[in-house]
Amino acid sequence: MALEKLSESLKNALRRVFRASLIDPKLIDDLVSEIRKALIAADVNIELASKIAESIRKRSLAEKPAKTLTAREHTINIVFEELTKFLGAEEGKVEAKAKLTKILLVGLYGSGKTTTAGKLAKYFKKQGLKPALVQLDVWRPAAYEQLSQLSEKVKVPFYGVKDEKDPLKIIKKFEPDFSRFDIVIFDSSGRDALNKELISEIRNVRDALKPEHVLLVISGDIGQAARRQAEAFHEAAGVNGVIVTKLDGTAKGGGALTACAATNAKVKFIGLGEHIEDFEEFKPKNFVSRLLGMGDLETLLEKAKEAISEETAEKLGKKILKGDISLTDLYQQMEALKKMGPLSQIMNMIPGMGAANIPKELLNVQEEKMKVWKFVMDSMTPQEKDSPDIISARRIERIAKGAGRPEQDVRDLLKQYAQMKKVMKMMGNPKQMQKMMKMFGGKLPNLPA
Repeated sequence: MALEKLSESLKNALRRVFRASLIDPKLIDDLVSEIRKALIAADVNIELASKIAESIRKRSLAEKPAKTLTAREHTINIVFEELTKFLGAEEGKVEAKAKLTKILLVGLYGSGKTTTAGKLAKYFKKQGLKPALVQLDVWRPAAYEQLSQLSEKVKVPFYGVKDEKDPLKIIKKFEPDFSRFDIVIFDSSGRDALNKELISEIRNVRDALKPEHVLLVISGDIGQAARRQAEAFHEAAGVNGVIVTKLDGTAKGGGALTACAATNAKVKFIGLGEHIEDFEEFKPKNFVSRLLGMGDLETLLEKAKEAISEETAEKLGKKILKGDISLTDLYQQMEALKKMGPLSQIMNMIPGMGAANIPKELLNVQEEKMKVWKFVMDSMTPQEKDSPDIISARRIERIAKGAGRPEQDVRDLLKQYAQMKKVMKMMGNPKQMQKMMKMFGGKLPNLPA
């Protein structure tokens, strides 16, 4: 997950609030002290971290809880609101209003600009728009090949001229084609530093294109230096949005996110890994909700819609309520989960699961098991997947040989299936569900409004 260390520190701080019998000034002081330390450890500017902590302290001591909230919920809600405020509060959408919307990506070497261009193209394509990618990075070796390969991967048109050193000539050559698309994404050149040569090139490209959006691609691991970079690029190219990359596990991402917010350059998207799918709109409320272990159902449902069709989900839902699930259904679920991303990311989006403090090692083991079970199911006949009860010892032996796995792996899968079927039947029984809810303390944590 993004900012994993910060998330763990914040969740540990909030656990003290959950466990406390009384919310008193000492507890509040301890809470804000831990939050301040956690933010500084995530490379948030010390002055800003202190300001956030002090604002939480003042509000927690001065404000009275609403009638619908307990003292604990009120305190946690204040933490949520203050962190959201300093990350930009409102989400900064990239609107595609015109028939042709041009997006110019700028940034230094190593920021992940070219990969981000491919991710952006896929993002807009999923929205039903027609994007294209244009190579204007004329200095970095292999920039042409990399963007060309990415365009093939996401299946969008690509424009570029290999070995051409003048980006304005590339623009002029392909300009008549741009009107065929809804979105055209331009990957510009970078440098090791923002020097006069790069500033001049960016300004010439911007003036030639007149893009609706100039987005700065910035690496999350540069921490507080993001502020200076955002300000310098804004002055040079009129940047009106930021994409923060490499937020997967980095300790410094907090500095990059808060520094951008401090310059009023809204973060539009975040990159959460190397894969083309590891990319999402930056929604401060959802992001903070995940950081605090409260989940993010909105993003989870968006990912689920991309991974599994509505018709399939409806059919599966009906089967689950009847407790009539087969290995074929389980297989479909595993395929959908794989498309949605790493198990640890998905768990953090489920309300209550992020706060459950499940060891990352355990989630990694589960992911490995899922890979093994997929091999096992690939070795089964359609009849065996639809009716697992027919799988005898002889069939287990044949399936294991076909999958190239020990027989115990087949037995583990069948055991997991039996347990899952039992849980599904319970979910379809209201009385049993009430018993389960009592085991979890009566209710799941509420998502912040």
